[in-house]
Amino acid sequence: MTPDKKQIRRWQKYLANERAEAVVYRELARTADGEERDILLKLAEAEDRHEQYWRNKLGNDLGMPRRPSMGTRTMAFLARRFGSVFTLALMQSAESRTPYSKDADATEQMTADERIHAEVVRGLAQRGRQQLSGGFRAAIFGANDGLVSNLALVLGIFASGASNHTILLTGLSGLLAGALSMAAGEYISVASQRELLEASTPHPKTNTLLPQLDVNANELALVYRARGMDAATADHKAQQTLRSIRDNQPVDSLTNDSNLDAAGSPTQAALSSFFFFATGALLPIIPFILNLPTNTAAVASTVIVSVALLTTGATVGLLSGTSPMLKALRQLAIGLAAAATTYGIGSLFG
Repeated sequence: MTPDKKQIRRWQKYLANERAEAVVYRELARTADGEERDILLKLAEAEDRHEQYWRNKLGNDLGMPRRPSMGTRTMAFLARRFGSVFTLALMQSAESRTPYSKDADATEQMTADERIHAEVVRGLAQRGRQQLSGGFRAAIFGANDGLVSNLALVLGIFASGASNHTILLTGLSGLLAGALSMAAGEYISVASQRELLEASTPHPKTNTLLPQLDVNANELALVYRARGMDAATADHKAQQTLRSIRDNQPVDSLTNDSNLDAAGSPTQAALSSFFFFATGALLPIIPFILNLPTNTAAVASTVIVSVALLTTGATVGLLSGTSPMLKALRQLAIGLAAAATTYGIGSLFG
C-alpha cells in the first residue's frame, strides 16, 4: 500500500531518531573502553539496522533529512559534553518507552530490540549509579533537607508576624544548626558502618597462620563455611589453599572481601553533608539577606526554593531513568507541604 503523508512524516521522524541514537551510542563509546565500549558499539549497530529498515520503507519518499526529536538531540548533546551517567539514564528511559509497540508499521522484532536495549543500557548505567550512589545520596539528601527545613522555619516565623531581622537571624541559626547536625550525623553514621564492617572482616594476620594449621584437621574449611560456602566446596577450597602453601604458591587472602571502601570516609561524608545542607538552607534566606520587604521576601523565598526542589527532583529522575517531571513534582509537593504546615502553625500561634 502507498503510505499517506502522515505515515511518511512519522517514518522520517523514526529514521532521524534512530540515526541520532546511533550517534549517541558512538559518542559514549568514544570515551569508554573494554567491554563497555564494545557493548555501546553493538547498540549503535542495532540502531543502524533500524535506520535501514525505515530507509527501505520510505524508498523514494526518503526526502530531506529531518531533525530528530528534542529528547534525542538532548541526549546527543549530553553524550558529547558530560559523559555517560546522565546520558545512559536518559537512553534507558527512551528505549523503555519506544513508540514502536503501538505502531503497526514497526516490526515486533524492532519493538523487542528496543526493550532489550533498555535492559542493556540499564546494566551499563548501573555501574555509574553505584559510583555516584554514596556521594549523590548525601548531596541530594543534604540539599533538600536544607531547602525544606529552612524554608519551613522561615515561613513559620514569618507567619507569626516577626520582623525581617528576626526572620534572618532565625534562618541563619537554622542553617548553622542544621548543617552541623547533618555533618555530625553523617560522620557518626559512616564511622559506625565502617566499625561494623571491620568487626566482620577477617583479621589481617590470619593468613600468616595458615602454614601452621594441622593439615589433617583442616579447620580452615570452617572459615570458608562460616562465610557462606557449603561443606564440600569449603573442604575443597581449604585443601587447595593448603596445597598452595605447601608448594610455596600464592594463596587468596582471607581479607579481600572487605567492603570498607564502599562505606566511604566519615570525614568526607560529614563535609559533604555540611556543604550541601548549608547551600540548600542558604537559598530561602537570600531575599531576607537582601533586605527585601518582609512579604516580598517570603514570596521570593518560596519561589527560589520551589525552583531548586524542581531541579533536584528532575536530577534524581534523570539518573534513575524515570520521568524527571514526576520526580520534580514529587519533590516540590513534599517541600511545599512541609512549609505550608509550619506557616499554618505560625499563623495559628501568632
